[in-house]
Amino acid sequence: MAFLSVSYASTLALSAILLAIIVLRATCARFTKTYKRRYPPGPLAIPVLGNVHQLPADYQQRKLAEWGRQYGDVVFARFFRTPAIVLNSREAAVDLLEKRSAKYSDRPRFILLSEIMGWDSVLNNLPYGDRFRKHRKWLQDAFVSKPMLAAYQPIQRRETYTLLSGLCDTPELFMDHIKRWAAAAIMEIAYGHRVNSIEDKFIELAERTTVETVKAGSPGSMLVDFFPILKGIPLWAPGSGFKHRAYYVRGLIRQTLDTPFDMVKRALNAGTAAPSFTATLLEEATANGTLTPAHEDDIKGAAGVIYTAGTDTTVTALKTFILAMVLHPDVFKKAQAEIDRVVGADRLPDWEDRENLPYLDCIVREVLRWNAPVPLGVPHRVQADDVYRGYDIPEGAMIIPNIWWMTNNPDIYPNPDKFDPDRFLYMSPEEADRTDPRHVVFGFGRRICPGQAFAEAGIWLAAANIIATMDITFAQDNLGRPLVPEAAFISGFVRSVRPLHSSPTALYLYADRIPCITSSSSSALALQSP
Repeated sequence: MAFLSVSYASTLALSAILLAIIVLRATCARFTKTYKRRYPPGPLAIPVLGNVHQLPADYQQRKLAEWGRQYGDVVFARFFRTPAIVLNSREAAVDLLEKRSAKYSDRPRFILLSEIMGWDSVLNNLPYGDRFRKHRKWLQDAFVSKPMLAAYQPIQRRETYTLLSGLCDTPELFMDHIKRWAAAAIMEIAYGHRVNSIEDKFIELAERTTVETVKAGSPGSMLVDFFPILKGIPLWAPGSGFKHRAYYVRGLIRQTLDTPFDMVKRALNAGTAAPSFTATLLEEATANGTLTPAHEDDIKGAAGVIYTAGTDTTVTALKTFILAMVLHPDVFKKAQAEIDRVVGADRLPDWEDRENLPYLDCIVREVLRWNAPVPLGVPHRVQADDVYRGYDIPEGAMIIPNIWWMTNNPDIYPNPDKFDPDRFLYMSPEEADRTDPRHVVFGFGRRICPGQAFAEAGIWLAAANIIATMDITFAQDNLGRPLVPEAAFISGFVRSVRPLHSSPTALYLYADRIPCITSSSSSALALQSP
């Protein structure tokens, strides 16, 4: 018995020793593998947090650019356990996200945005795969082909003229008119819905959903995105506030995707549906016998992303244009002189004039450069280990293109804080192409915005017609002194123009500090306080 006891104890001891050796060897092998990897240079990480503690709450693109100046245009960092590669140059972004797009077109797991809020059926957030390719094809067919873009021009032209009419009739509501302009064409194309009022119920719902989504958090940046276990926190538990907000937004998202879709479906059944993206896909699926609930969700998501991904950024671009023009009347007058010379006074500018209006083209470029609407884009995810410039890029790494720095690097754009369209005017064709901000602000590779040409055309036409028909001047205070707005922008996923006050009465007083547009004649606007 004693022998058996001794033998059993010896066996246990031997097993423990062998297990320790196995664990030690595995740990050493893992350490050696990690040690042998040569990641791009970057800031020193600490356990658990990685480099998260080094990021400020606001304007994170500036810190990432700071790292770029210190370590190079490709920076390695860790956000908690997730490796991240920050790309601070267009060259690096093109090399990886476009030339190697087969590896770099995936998305990180957006737990808050997709899995809790419900933005899981829109192209922006879909993982790379068959469903992504399905949505991508639909949107490319609708927004990339020249015949389709030409078919949308009457809608864009009509909505631009409606914008001008609104600015003249109720200029104090200029921000509402801009929002209506950005949404109206898209709503008609996506759902066949004609917007007749700035109080349109579909626009109000979609705008509220977009605003609340952005307020709840940026994609891939929330704590739950890095620690999926937090998804299971009960709603009654401390720290569950993010889930309460997310579920509120989830209800809005459901309404935003379902309500216009159901409207189109009812109209199709009644035989009264107007032509639209949604109607076309529903009719095709019905004819082919493929209209399953999953296919309906795909159509809802594809139509919904047309609105949600397009309006906020387009509104930001036109708001930036208005701000730049009031701050730089010399630029505005120079553009007016060009349009007067090329177009004349007998008609309004149209797309056929675009090639003959180079200075206006420079203004649009500079608007997108001066305030890139989405400064850090949407993160990509690398699907397999890779090597770039001799550095290892690990599978699963989050790839962050610092679009803001690509458009504000003083080595490429001297004095980048200054709004200066002339910087593009005298460039050689090669240099103009190399520095064109339109090559970066719409994204990269297979994740590039499929609506780029449509958005550019709309922004150009609106800018051209405002310049042609309006005069913009500074607001004045009660003593007749000019009120000069500040060139400031909100930190966030979308970098919109900052309200120039700290009053809690927010939206109405916003017009006091970025002065609202008041008509001085049927063909002129003055920026004045209400």
